[in-house]
Amino acid sequence: MYPAELVKPMREDLTNIGFSELYTEADVTNALNKKGTTLVVVNSVCGCAAANARPGARMSLQNAKTPDHLVTVFAGVDKEAVDAARAQMMPFPPSSPSMALFKDGELVHMLERHHIEGRSADIIAENLKGAYDEYC
Repeated sequence: MYPAELVKPMREDLTNIGFSELYTEADVTNALNKKGTTLVVVNSVCGCAAANARPGARMSLQNAKTPDHLVTVFAGVDKEAVDAARAQMMPFPPSSPSMALFKDGELVHMLERHHIEGRSADIIAENLKGAYDEYC
């Protein structure tokens, strides 16, 4: 578990732009059972989350179509919620950071760490925008 003071600004990178934090399995279940589209960001302390993933998620929201719901779980902190979210992202293996778009509870688009690491925030945002245009 990472100290709360370490992850606070990383959490705020997403909560300040409208993401809701999920802490429990029930939180994840409730979030993914909502009608419409839900973007789940598995947040992380790793450098690629700061340099690419969180900025990419933020930039992706500058689009005509966006998800109905924005939620996040924090790897290495919110174990119960992360495990529950990753269970819904199967068959993709656990990775952080990662991003998943669900429509009516069904996984329709996935960005794994290897799609994020080494890619610019712009490329990540464009990938997500394409998914939003198709599913939102």
